[in-house]
Amino acid sequence: MKSPLPAFAQAPVLVVGDVMLDRYWYGSTTRISPEAPVPVVKVTRTEDRPGGAANVALNIAALGAPVELIGVTGADEAADALTEQLHSVGVQTHFQRISGQPTIVKLRAMSRQQQLLRMDFEERFNTDAEALLAQVEAVLDGVKVMILSDYGKGTLLNHQALLGLAKQRGVAVLADPKGTDFSIYRGATLITPNLAEFEAVVGHCADEAQLMQRGAVMLEELELEALLITRGEQGMTLLRKGVPAVHLPARAREVFDVTGAGDTVISTMAAALAAGESLEQAMTLANLAAGIVVGKLGTATISAPELRRALQREDGAERGVLSLQQLQAAVEDARAQGERVVFTNGCFDILHAGHVSYLEQAREQGDRLIVAVNGDASVTRLKGPGRPINSVDRRMAVLAGLGAVDWVVSFSEDTPESLITLLKPDILVKGGDYGVDQVVGAELVYAYGGEVRVLGLVENSSTTAIVEKIRSK
Repeated sequence: MKSPLPAFAQAPVLVVGDVMLDRYWYGSTTRISPEAPVPVVKVTRTEDRPGGAANVALNIAALGAPVELIGVTGADEAADALTEQLHSVGVQTHFQRISGQPTIVKLRAMSRQQQLLRMDFEERFNTDAEALLAQVEAVLDGVKVMILSDYGKGTLLNHQALLGLAKQRGVAVLADPKGTDFSIYRGATLITPNLAEFEAVVGHCADEAQLMQRGAVMLEELELEALLITRGEQGMTLLRKGVPAVHLPARAREVFDVTGAGDTVISTMAAALAAGESLEQAMTLANLAAGIVVGKLGTATISAPELRRALQREDGAERGVLSLQQLQAAVEDARAQGERVVFTNGCFDILHAGHVSYLEQAREQGDRLIVAVNGDASVTRLKGPGRPINSVDRRMAVLAGLGAVDWVVSFSEDTPESLITLLKPDILVKGGDYGVDQVVGAELVYAYGGEVRVLGLVENSSTTAIVEKIRSK
C-alpha cells in the first residue's frame, strides 16, 4: 500500500474572501400550516458551520495544512460563532469587523435530510480595501499559495493589487471567480469556474471542441497558467497553454448535496500545490475530494484520512502486506471512520484449517484485522532449528490472500509488544486454552482501555504436527 498524501502539514495557505456563516435548523414536518400552504417544521436541533471563504479555510485545516483567513464580518454574535469555530480547528483569522452591518448568514430549514427553505441575511460590506491589503501583506511571506474566494459580497475590491503582492513574493494565486468580468483575475495562477460561470462569460459551448477553444482564448487573454472548469456530473477539465487538456470524470458514488463542493475543489488544489504537487496530481486529489464531499449534507469538509482512503481505493491498496509506516496510516484512517481494530500475531509457518478458522473468528471481533507475523530469526528462536519452513515474505503473502485479513505486518522481536504499544489496537486476540492475562501484551492493552480476548482453536490442527507427519513419511 502506498502512502500517497502530500505533506499537507508543510503547506501553509492564505485564504482571502467573503466569509459567511451557514446556519441549519433541523426538525420534523408532519403537517401543513393552517395559515399558508407550507410545511410546519418543528425545530429540534440547530447547527452552525463556516461558509464561503471560511468553508474553504475549514477544508484546508481538515486536510492538516496550516491556514490563515482574511475577511470581513459584522460586529455581532454570528461573527463570534464563526471565529470560535474556526479557531477551534486551528484556522488563524484576521477579520475586519464592521459595526452596523450583519455578518453574512445563510439560514436553512431542514427536514428529513431535505432543504425546505433558505433565508439570507446580508448586505454588501463597506470594506476598507487598503486595510485588507495591508493584512494580506503582513502574512503573505509565511504562505505558499493564496486563494481568492470570491462570492461577490464586497470583501474583494482590489484583486489586481492582491495578485501583484503575491507575484512579488512568488506566491501562487488560485481564484474562485464570480460575476462575468473575469479580467479582475488577470495574472492568476489558476481560476476554477464551474461550467455555468464559465459559459456566462464566454457563451454557451455546443461541444467539447468549442469549450476547449474558448478556454484557450481565456487562458491567453487573462494570462493564466491554468484554467480548471468544474462540470458537475461531467467531472472537471484542466486547460493549460501548450499542454493537452486533462479531463477527469466525476467520482461521486451518490450525490447528496453539492453545497460547498467548489470550496472543496479549490481548497484541495491549493493545499496540494502548496505541498509541492503538480497541477495534474492536485486536480486528481481535488476530484476525489469533491466526490466525497457531495455525499455529505450541507457545507462539509473531508479529512486527510478520508482522502487517503479514497486514494487507496483507487490504487486497489486498501488491504495487504504493509510496512510499519503504512500500517500506522491505515490504522489512523480506520479510526477516523469509527472502525474497531483487531490485532493478533503468530508464526503461521504452514497455513492450515485451524489458522483460517481462528483468523475468521478474530475478524468477527471488530472491523479491521491486523495479523503480525514473526520474522524468520524469531521463528527459529521460538520453534528451533529447521523452522520456519516458509520465509516471512511467503507467509505474509498467503495470509494477505485470506478474506478475513486486512493488513499483514512483520516483526523481528520474539513478541509483538512494541507493535501493540505503537498501534494501540482496540482488541487484542489470541488463540489457546489459557487466560487473557497470560496473553503477551495484555497489560499494555488494558492500560489504554482496550480489550483482550482468547479464541478457541480447531482441534488436531497444528503446524508442528503437520511437519512431523511429513518428516515421518
